[in-house]
Amino acid sequence: MNPQNILQQLHSLRLTGMAEALSMQLDQPTTYEDLSFFDRLSLLVNSESTSRDNRKITRLLKQAKLRLNAHPADIDYRARRGLHKDTLAQLLQFDWIGHHRNLLIEGATGTGKTFLACALGRTACEHGISVRYFRSSRLFEALTVAHGDGSFGKLLAQLAKTQLLIIDDWGLDVLTQQQRNDLLEIMEDRHGRGATLITSQLPVAHWHEAIGDPTLADAILDRLLHNATKLQLQGESMRKKQAEVDQA
Repeated sequence: MNPQNILQQLHSLRLTGMAEALSMQLDQPTTYEDLSFFDRLSLLVNSESTSRDNRKITRLLKQAKLRLNAHPADIDYRARRGLHKDTLAQLLQFDWIGHHRNLLIEGATGTGKTFLACALGRTACEHGISVRYFRSSRLFEALTVAHGDGSFGKLLAQLAKTQLLIIDDWGLDVLTQQQRNDLLEIMEDRHGRGATLITSQLPVAHWHEAIGDPTLADAILDRLLHNATKLQLQGESMRKKQAEVDQA
């Protein structure tokens, strides 16, 4: 069998990483001529593995729909926000996701809650962890639409299977009865099975009031706050500081 037929078979088997590596070996024969058969085969297999990992990360990032293209390396620790490198380094180990613990990021507007949540979400995708990002208002909109078109059960199942669910800007409005019921369904499905990251300007002590119904609030917060890690960001708005720098 000639090399072109082998390449065609590799592509038909969707072994694109291996096909690309073989093409490179064919294009640069002198580079690989001293390698043994198993060494060259190992290069092909490693290329296929890397290609699959990259495709998976691309798929996870597309599915996550993160609001910001944020990276942990871009986080500014010079601002006194109560955020420390060792704390973030521990969070980036993602043991809390593996143990289905929740993360609550609280702070005033502009302190970097969304950026931090998206940086954690992106890195989680790069570690092969499934992520979904929603602003809280958009999440409830999606749930309302799902009730209307009959896809509510399907959406709940998708959220339940997601390893990390990010709910951004939580607590800006008091929930309606339907929203309370939907949130309880989500938290019940995820309790002990997935991790939820919530950002909010509203202090956790006032979340009970934001939910509205005392009985449902108790049930939701019991599942949400149990074994949760809380991170409180402090200081002035980062956007305000940046605007002052730009203006200067």
